[in-house]
Amino acid sequence: MPFTSSSLSPETLAVHSQLKPSEPYKDIVSPIYVATTYERAADNRYPGGRVYSRDGNPTYIDIEQCLSKLENGEDALLFASGMAAATSVFQALQPESTVLAPKHMYWALRKWLIQFTQQWKIHLHFYENGNSDEIITLLSQHQVDLIWIETPANPTWELTDVAAITKSAKQKGTRIAVDATVMTPVLAKPLDWRADLVMHSATKYLNGHSDVIAGALVTKVVSPFWQRIREIRALGGSVLGPFEAWLLQRGLKTLFLRVKTASANALELAYYLEQHPQILSVSYPGLSSFPQHELAKTQFTNGFGGMLSIRIKGGAQQAIAVAAGLQVFKRATSLGSVESLVEHRKSVEGEGSACPDDLLRLSIGIENIHDLIQDFRQALDQLEK
Repeated sequence: MPFTSSSLSPETLAVHSQLKPSEPYKDIVSPIYVATTYERAADNRYPGGRVYSRDGNPTYIDIEQCLSKLENGEDALLFASGMAAATSVFQALQPESTVLAPKHMYWALRKWLIQFTQQWKIHLHFYENGNSDEIITLLSQHQVDLIWIETPANPTWELTDVAAITKSAKQKGTRIAVDATVMTPVLAKPLDWRADLVMHSATKYLNGHSDVIAGALVTKVVSPFWQRIREIRALGGSVLGPFEAWLLQRGLKTLFLRVKTASANALELAYYLEQHPQILSVSYPGLSSFPQHELAKTQFTNGFGGMLSIRIKGGAQQAIAVAAGLQVFKRATSLGSVESLVEHRKSVEGEGSACPDDLLRLSIGIENIHDLIQDFRQALDQLEK
């Protein structure tokens, strides 16, 4: 029986998103298509099925098909950034729609969402992350058009029980979109929990090398709402360049290896930090002390992710000092790449942020775990001198 993409495991599919080498040269690496326009035939048709490359670049084909299969969806779209992908979902709503969004979420999207919903006359209600009862209550009080879920939530990593919420949401005809950037399809597939859309800042784990800005959406079903999103991408021009798309496809090949390694490293580092006297608390779903650890065990597979946050005794000044003392960890924003990153999150979010000022957000990479532990040991030891 011949292999098909539907019969391959996710790990293999990520490596072989281009299942058949392209003609005529049989290259085993997908080509980059840089043409912006395509020639008509004498009969006025476009024999290659392409008209203009703003939203129809052939470099996208294999990657979008791979992402939709990895997420168990029907279709996928690449975007110029994670923000472009996320905002297109809200732009596809009609004025006077009602939206539920979490209090803890990616800060840039939260700020944009508040401004956009005011201008677009959309009714926005924030809910406590992880409080399914509050979401269900809001569903009973309002005709909700969209629930936006970020799980785990940045930067405190609370989980939202998507499967529990969809039971009530589907009865109301409410769409559910999940920012699964941190989970990735390696750890969880929200479409299997009956979510309608999955969003990824592909800049992060999907690419994984700190050299591409990209976003992606995957839909469970191709619907009129999905077609509006596709049109918003096309007419707004929020598309990925062909070289960036090619780099993203290359990054996908090692997705499972990178995420599993980062998850294993994060768990071991979390164990170490939880016992350190200079650490006030560690927030990581893989720890038994994490308030939603039991939910985490049902949501995650292949590990608990590579993101964790710690709070340092002594407040913001001490937290910043620890970040400055780290040598292997790089002091930079973003997450999900091969190198470990640390940031004082309050400094990044700025005025209006609810993030504790003693919190450091850690993105754990694929380095040797003993080096990461030693890096924190020497940085924390400096506080005691």
